[in-house]
Amino acid sequence: MSAAVRKRWMPGLRDAVVGVPYLWLLLFFAVPFVIILMISFAHTQVGSPPYTWLLQYVDGALALKLNLENYLQLVRDQQYVLAYVSSFKIAAISTVLTLLIGYPMAYAIARMKPSTRNIMMMLVVLPSWTSFLIRVYAWIGILDRNGLLNQLLLKIGLIDQPLQILYTPTAAYIGIVYCYLPFMVLPLYANLVKHDQRLLEAAYDLGAKPWEAFLRITLPLSRAGIIAGCMLVMIPAVGEFVIPEMLGGPDTLMIGRVLWGEFFNNRNWPVASAVAVVMLLLLLVPIFLFNRSQQRVLEGKQA
Repeated sequence: MSAAVRKRWMPGLRDAVVGVPYLWLLLFFAVPFVIILMISFAHTQVGSPPYTWLLQYVDGALALKLNLENYLQLVRDQQYVLAYVSSFKIAAISTVLTLLIGYPMAYAIARMKPSTRNIMMMLVVLPSWTSFLIRVYAWIGILDRNGLLNQLLLKIGLIDQPLQILYTPTAAYIGIVYCYLPFMVLPLYANLVKHDQRLLEAAYDLGAKPWEAFLRITLPLSRAGIIAGCMLVMIPAVGEFVIPEMLGGPDTLMIGRVLWGEFFNNRNWPVASAVAVVMLLLLLVPIFLFNRSQQRVLEGKQA
């Protein structure tokens, strides 16, 4: 291929490659969101589909019929409000627990030899290669009253009676932390491994203790990794359905279970769509704050 031909085709090829992610977002995010948004303004009906069309012929003319009652119901019914509050509370606590566990893990791995780092990171990612359902289901056998955890605690004499852990909020926290721990460790490790160790050595030479050097140097420098890890854990945890359904029991109220009930049990697709739209809008707030923080980091590096 001649240079002239390459020069003529390269801009178009570059635009096509860059446009693939945008096409992906359009097909698998924007289009489904528009469909859900339209259903959220529809009326419920008995039939297939279980909702009315927004555009209808009335007196020989095409009219747009919007039903705002679906959104008003979310405010009036305390079940939905409690589900939102409970979802964000469980997601926030799970994110903090994941951070408390994931940060020391990432910090320790980042301080190991390069060959050992690869092995340890492989062990962190390895559980993600198995089915999500299988990983969650395995915790039933661990947390059950006759499961491995209770049997171990009974044998070593820490408890006299089996603990009721399964089908409680505690089990949901354990499942969320376990399943989303790699999403916290990976960005933290990517950040910590790039730290310049000479900064710590300079701090030690100036008389700083290890914990002082950590709080004043390592922790501030790892701020971007902490924010990224928290976002990667909290956003999917808010809409989690499988873990609270299989491990949490009836007392673990989350918006994912409410969505499932409205869609498949009540067949109330308009209300379920309204629940999904509101949840997405609420999640846009931390995403916006994350983008702002990342922009400030980039501006600081350029300055």
